[in-house]
Amino acid sequence: MSKKIALVTGATSGIGHATAELLLSNNYQVIITGRREDRLKEFQSRYPQNDVYTLNFDIRNEESVLNALNSLPDVWKNIDVLVNNAGLALGLSQFYDGNTEHWDTMIDTNVKGLLYISRAVSRGMKDRKSGHIVNIGSIAGKEVYNNGNVYCATKHAVDALTKAMRLELAAFGVKVTGIHPGAVETEFSIVRFEGDEHRAKTVYQGFENLVAADIADAVYYAISRPAHVNINDLVIMPTAQPQAGLIHRNN
Repeated sequence: MSKKIALVTGATSGIGHATAELLLSNNYQVIITGRREDRLKEFQSRYPQNDVYTLNFDIRNEESVLNALNSLPDVWKNIDVLVNNAGLALGLSQFYDGNTEHWDTMIDTNVKGLLYISRAVSRGMKDRKSGHIVNIGSIAGKEVYNNGNVYCATKHAVDALTKAMRLELAAFGVKVTGIHPGAVETEFSIVRFEGDEHRAKTVYQGFENLVAADIADAVYYAISRPAHVNINDLVIMPTAQPQAGLIHRNN
């Protein structure tokens, strides 16, 4: 039996990286995407060449997305699973003091980028009447927290788009799942604080946060259900984080 093909966006670190590794260990061929070509090559070097294919592009650019997907060899084109993981937060401020460049980057990455690649990949799934799209959202798409304004808005959009995709693709046998993590220690906060590692580290101090592997496990659980079962929505939180803006710390 031939292996299924999964495409994981934002696979150079964090949840995307962990998800790609887990899928490879479970008999998938995986297309990994990201902007950091050196990390893509390093990842690929650790696996058989026919198990990993890399695409280096910026998901914010529609033309780049389409060119990358069109460049896939025929044996890689029939994507069974799309994991929309690429996303980011920038800054932490009241909206009236917000940096509009940060806003544009978050909207272009988290919303428009997800749409660009989902539109292209879902057409093949629709034609084959088979496939599964997993959108990595956030608790910020379910609740709003102070100073999270635009990031929360983009993740609320992801939640709405997940529901819309599910509604519109179900008639073609294509599954759509939303996975919404709370505090996961990855490069997320380093990116949010523009490389300030000390500030980023304080976000995860004093409690046991989630790690990338926790969310990868959830992705694999969702895509490994029987054909008649779809996991619509999963919200995954650290025990110490009962809601978006509240973490019980032990210091």
